Amino acid sequence: MGRRSRHLRPLAVLAVIVVVALAGWAIHNGSGCATSEPTGIASAEPGQPAPALVGTTLDGQPFDLAAERGRPVIVNFWASWCVPCQAEFPLLQAAQAAHAADGLVVVGVIYQDTSAAAKAFASSHGATWVNVADPCGSIATAYTVVAPPQTYFIAADGMLKSRQIGEIIGPDLDRQLSAILP
Repeated sequence: MGRRSRHLRPLAVLAVIVVVALAGWAIHNGSGCATSEPTGIASAEPGQPAPALVGTTLDGQPFDLAAERGRPVIVNFWASWCVPCQAEFPLLQAAQAAHAADGLVVVGVIYQDTSAAAKAFASSHGATWVNVADPCGSIATAYTVVAPPQTYFIAADGMLKSRQIGEIIGPDLDRQLSAILP
């Protein structure tokens, strides 16, 4: 009987691995996310048109970046667990207020975070701009986001003028804004 149990143990481990893998697959597919990488995505390189950004806000409203055409836009990828993101929020809020007359729009995109945690973070940090959920990561993929914070500066004509990988500090923000503001 001891010999037989030695042979059954690896089979039992394999069965557990298969069950866990299938459960993970079912949960992922149950989230409504596509299982393959998006195709036909525009490049998120300065000098190119900004990739599409369509989704649902944390308030459950539909959002389409194309509706903001004609206005300069900052797209900021952030997460509640991201420490540098905390430092950026006051700068983004100040920029939005200072350049309201120029039509500046700030759009947050939630990166690998839950909507509940993102809502609490945005509320406690005074984010007054639209924040779009990205549960499948398709927006982050289109914008070639590696990790938060990552910020894109889009001119009124929809062209991506520049991007900031990593935390924005005051001089960086001023330099980046000068590329998109009238």
